[in-house]
Amino acid sequence: MAEDKSKKDSIGMSIKGGQTNNGFVQNEDILERDPDPDSPADSPQHTALHILGPAEPDLKDIRPYAGMPKEVLFQFSHQARYRVPREIIFWLTVASVLVLTGATVAIIAISPKCLDWWQAGPMYQIYPRSFKDSDKDGNGDLKGIQDKLDYIATLNIKTIWITSFYKSSLKDFRHGVEDFRDIDPIFGTMEDFENLLAAIHDKGLKLIIDFIPNHTSDKHPWFQLSRTRTGKYTDYYIWHDCTQENGITKPPNNWLSVYGNSSWHFDEVRNQCYFHQFMKEQPDLNFRSSDVQEEIKEIIQFWLAKGVDGFSFDAVKFLLEAKHLRDEPQVNKTQMPDTITHYAELYHDFTTTQVGMHDIVRSFRQTMNQYSSEPGRYRFMGTEANGERIDRTMMYYGLPFIEEADFPFNDYLTKLETPSGSTVFEIITSWMENMPEGKWPNWMISGPDNARLISRLGKEYVNVMNMLVFTLPGTPITYYGEEIGMGNILATNLNESYNVDTLFSKSPMQWDNSSNAGFSEGNHTWLPTSSDYHTVNVDVQKTQPTSALKLYQELSLLHANELLLSRGWFCHLRNDSHSVMYTRELDGIDTVFLVVLNFGESSLLNLKEMISDIPTRVRIRLSTNSAYKRSEVDTSAIVLDKGEGHILEYNTKNLLHHQTAFRDRCFISNRACYSSVFNILYSLC
Repeated sequence: MAEDKSKKDSIGMSIKGGQTNNGFVQNEDILERDPDPDSPADSPQHTALHILGPAEPDLKDIRPYAGMPKEVLFQFSHQARYRVPREIIFWLTVASVLVLTGATVAIIAISPKCLDWWQAGPMYQIYPRSFKDSDKDGNGDLKGIQDKLDYIATLNIKTIWITSFYKSSLKDFRHGVEDFRDIDPIFGTMEDFENLLAAIHDKGLKLIIDFIPNHTSDKHPWFQLSRTRTGKYTDYYIWHDCTQENGITKPPNNWLSVYGNSSWHFDEVRNQCYFHQFMKEQPDLNFRSSDVQEEIKEIIQFWLAKGVDGFSFDAVKFLLEAKHLRDEPQVNKTQMPDTITHYAELYHDFTTTQVGMHDIVRSFRQTMNQYSSEPGRYRFMGTEANGERIDRTMMYYGLPFIEEADFPFNDYLTKLETPSGSTVFEIITSWMENMPEGKWPNWMISGPDNARLISRLGKEYVNVMNMLVFTLPGTPITYYGEEIGMGNILATNLNESYNVDTLFSKSPMQWDNSSNAGFSEGNHTWLPTSSDYHTVNVDVQKTQPTSALKLYQELSLLHANELLLSRGWFCHLRNDSHSVMYTRELDGIDTVFLVVLNFGESSLLNLKEMISDIPTRVRIRLSTNSAYKRSEVDTSAIVLDKGEGHILEYNTKNLLHHQTAFRDRCFISNRACYSSVFNILYSLC
């Protein structure tokens, strides 16, 4: 009895001690010691073993306390009131992880493809010799572009596109390149280019540059080596035997240069004729040579390694010619062959868009893909397909499983000479109907080789054409100066060669009303400034609430902020000789933009006749006439003056692209729906 009482007292003392002393060190030491069989019965080891033994005391009256040893803790942890909550929390955690994982996978699975940087905002095309002169020599340069990046940012531009700036001795707009890896001194140095590129990226913008792979300058080292039949360069260009008698060359066939007359030129050094699709100073490269293709690949890699974000590949339809030398067919079969000198007098079946040409362009894409693996560093590829039929133009998008260009540049609106609703409608629908499914459109209203908008259509169409390209689906592309309504210059005796007609759209950018329109502080400029620069310039228009520049900035901001314009459906309502009308709408958003544009004389429109459930009065979100902005109009009687346009806004759940009557008149590139509950886009519409 005395021994049992001694054991109970020992246990009682141990528990009591735990209540007054945390015992972290003591108890852990006790547990970590090796049991000693020779220890007395009342030793700490004996106490610990006795607690775990079958003669364990009743602990139902003991409450948990801080620092209790694990042996005591185990007595409580196995009780239902502690074990059940612990298991519930564990399984709730497992279930939460599974739900979150499943939700993440589901969101990824149903999310539409994100718009890439070249889709998310407008491009701004710069002819560098005419944008801004930084060194007072009368020529625009790369430093000048860098000086004006803040202005470009105010236009909500996402991508800057700079035309050719490579080293060239020709006065041909830098298209006859002497060195594809160097900057022409007129524009600066390679360091200037690198600084400009870094500054563009610092502002969150992207840069694409021109590249003309079809030909080089006749001063290029490759050509000089080819003339002397030196090594691999012997076949870098297209050479054929021809005869030279009394200074007159008899070419191998009737193939013509784009600028007229024979596309063959006799070279006295090699004693053969070389082929040139453009000027005789621009010999065509032989793309049937694997060495030439490798050279071009390395040049592409050179600029991608510099950090450029993409290329516009120019004149790609001319890359290959037929191997045979058969004459191209005449347009007028009765015309005497000796009188054929103009390019338009032949069908160019053997010198453009030859079999294998697209394979070469796809190889450019494959090279660029090697630099597109990093997130946010996708490299854009555009192709110039000037003069191609619409079906041939669409081939540059590639095939369903074969990548080519992200898009061929759409220059059809740049050729619009007579404004009319019917013509504009035909240009829009021909692109949208022929474009491969899932591809991305683009729109431009002028460029360096076309007359400016005002000079083609008139100043009253500047705002409505800018409204058109910013409300159509796809990427709007602006040629410098079109945001303020610059026109062609009227100049003669220009000190330039090479298709003088296209010089008139390359006049210096009009920044302010100071000398040389703020373009240059030099005594002269390479081209004269337009006579209207005192009133048509950036400084004047940025302070005028009704200016073309202000509307351009509002349109670009609306395009950036509205899903309807960046991701929505395009549904054509109607067109006539004067007006074009279409909606932009998106599943999940009740708001609809209805765009009405007038390209002819004043018109009275009744939208009620076209859309049965349109409200009687709708809001004007933006208008080419600032007096109408944020006002309301009667949808049964909308009056549009010449060159006027409205972006109307109203709410409806009956979207047009769901209606049978409009099914064939609605288009979308990347289908998506919007969830207002989760504020996300999803693809399972």
